[in-house]
Amino acid sequence: MNRIKSGSLTIFIILFLFGCHKDRPIVLSHYVVVNFTIPADAVVLNPSGNAPLSALVSFKSPLKGHTIITVKGIHGSASDVVQAFSDTGNYHVIPVLGLYINRLNTVNIAVIDSKNDTAKATFTIQTLPLVDSHLPSSITVDNADRVHMQSGFNLVSNLVNYTIAPQLPYMVDSFGDIRWCLDFVNNPVLNQLFYDCGIDRLADGNYRFMDLNTEKIYEIDVLGKILHTWSLGGYNPDHELYEKPNGNFLVTCSQPGSKHTNGLPTIADYIIEIDRTTGAIVNTWDLKVSLDEYRQTLTTSTQDWVHHNGLVYDATDNTIIVSGRTQCVVKLTSANQVKWILAPHKGWGTNRLGQNLNNYLLTPLDSLGNMITDTAVVNGWVNGAGFEWNWYQHSPQLMPNHDLLLFDNGTTRNYNNNQPHYSRAVEYRINETKMTVQQIWEYGKERGLETYAPVISSVKYLPDNHILFSPGYDCKNTGGFGGKIVEVNYATKAVVFQASINSADSVAWHRVQRMEIYPNGTPYKN
Repeated sequence: MNRIKSGSLTIFIILFLFGCHKDRPIVLSHYVVVNFTIPADAVVLNPSGNAPLSALVSFKSPLKGHTIITVKGIHGSASDVVQAFSDTGNYHVIPVLGLYINRLNTVNIAVIDSKNDTAKATFTIQTLPLVDSHLPSSITVDNADRVHMQSGFNLVSNLVNYTIAPQLPYMVDSFGDIRWCLDFVNNPVLNQLFYDCGIDRLADGNYRFMDLNTEKIYEIDVLGKILHTWSLGGYNPDHELYEKPNGNFLVTCSQPGSKHTNGLPTIADYIIEIDRTTGAIVNTWDLKVSLDEYRQTLTTSTQDWVHHNGLVYDATDNTIIVSGRTQCVVKLTSANQVKWILAPHKGWGTNRLGQNLNNYLLTPLDSLGNMITDTAVVNGWVNGAGFEWNWYQHSPQLMPNHDLLLFDNGTTRNYNNNQPHYSRAVEYRINETKMTVQQIWEYGKERGLETYAPVISSVKYLPDNHILFSPGYDCKNTGGFGGKIVEVNYATKAVVFQASINSADSVAWHRVQRMEIYPNGTPYKN
């Protein structure tokens, strides 16, 4: 569902008059509509070479005004992509987003001046096929309540055919059609792109991702043009790239040569902060210092002992909340000091600073807010009344009320990987003064294997008080395995959108996010 952002009254007038004869001014209720032609050579498909479902149109309008673009959908007006821009004057350079794969796409342009007079044009863009090996084997929309679901597209950090490079992120609409993607197969630098957790939108409207092969951060625009890169200073990136409010980047990574105190090598246990302006590394967190590097309660690996897979910045106290898949969720100060640990209490010892980490473990509360004293629950052997620990979790996020939202994969739940499997979106409320944690909300347990993903996956809070729950690996779907994108109403848990996406090797994505295909209405800067 793609809602009109502005100028809905004007859009109505334009659509009403689009059948008028070409180049003939028409007066209706004192508004003038003028038809004009955009020449074929004014439209450039995929100008960067990296975004095959995007184009750039440059044209002169007979009127001075701002542009509204409509990419016509194949499922009626609900599938149209409509965007109003804040450009002015006669000359316009407009990005065209929302084209379909291998199709003759119809695009309408309207330029509206200060008197609401309108100049309009229509043109077509023929797109090309994409390489099937980079795409899902099937996309099925199981449910789409377009009246109540959050507007926008699903940005999928696609991992289909995990070993085939480059990875191809895409946006899929509520009808199951891919309408935007990045394809670096012919890019001399990124033709082996491997981005792990994937792609996200920056505060400035551009996109960012890390490439594990070139070991750099990339910023690109909506047309796939590479704008900036940042080096990681010799660190090896692995999962998370997070933009802080000040624009700096937080990166989960490995440090070459990292070792335990016993001399054995380690990976995936460093976090660095990169200054957005200078590119300098301005802070470092070594999890071997702050956590118990020898705790093996959920893993036998000494090298990948913590496997950090996500983080979120807490601006209220300048801390980071880190998900370590095989250890815990931990809150750390900028000086790498532990504030609390969210995890079963079994097996915790001391860190390199000599601190007993048992003193930082959050105490669970039951559904009534009473302290749970049953050691079997506290240690994670069984679930409590209205409380379950997080197991192999991913995708930490702070909700507007400051509760912590996680994708609880459920792998090794209660230390028993043979029990019935399920994954959850789970909301925890943490009281840092009392050092307690209470489970507030969950979804997914009732779905069982339908939404179980043993690894990867994501959960996101949406602005309309919905939850986007996206298990991305080995979900049991009709006709195959892959991932599900499930949007649920937080209050009722009613499913307002669901898409099942299959892949040849059961790997669908690391993360999914909901957003508008156009980041804003500002003119394109070429």
